[in-house]
Amino acid sequence: MITMSNTLPNRYIVVCIAKQTLDIIDNKKVVNSYRVSTAKNGAGERMGSECTPRGWHKIRARIGKEQPLNSVFVGRRATGEIYSAELSQKYPDRDWILTRILWLGGLEAGFNRYGLVDSAWRYIYIHGCPDHLMQGKPESHGCIRIRNADVLDLFNKVKAGDLVLIHLKFPNY
Repeated sequence: MITMSNTLPNRYIVVCIAKQTLDIIDNKKVVNSYRVSTAKNGAGERMGSECTPRGWHKIRARIGKEQPLNSVFVGRRATGEIYSAELSQKYPDRDWILTRILWLGGLEAGFNRYGLVDSAWRYIYIHGCPDHLMQGKPESHGCIRIRNADVLDLFNKVKAGDLVLIHLKFPNY
């Protein structure tokens, strides 16, 4: 499934769906690790599936740099709201995207890029969510959810163009 090259880059991010983790790998060593929540529908690339797409991606955009912790985003734009229990009750069906967004674009033509499998046009992100929703199990609508303090930390350690591998199970780094 890895089609970018025969060798792994020195620095990249790995999201392991089986372990519900996101690791920053540098020279084959985990330098940072975070708990995440991927899609409750499992892994899959098809538009409308609400699955987390697998394979190689890149961070195509970093969104929300100047926004405060728990800031609310709709359509990749800050609404000016700060997430709270009251706001949650007012909008009970909202899929909360908070604090920062790392918008992913697939790199594998026909697998997670172009047509009905394009991760960018599926709007697949790594994003903050209400911390109480982070239960250590898959519960998202396709994106990779992460605690707000963690997405802030991650956001400050990555740049647009950084590589991300989303995998069911990943062997030794």
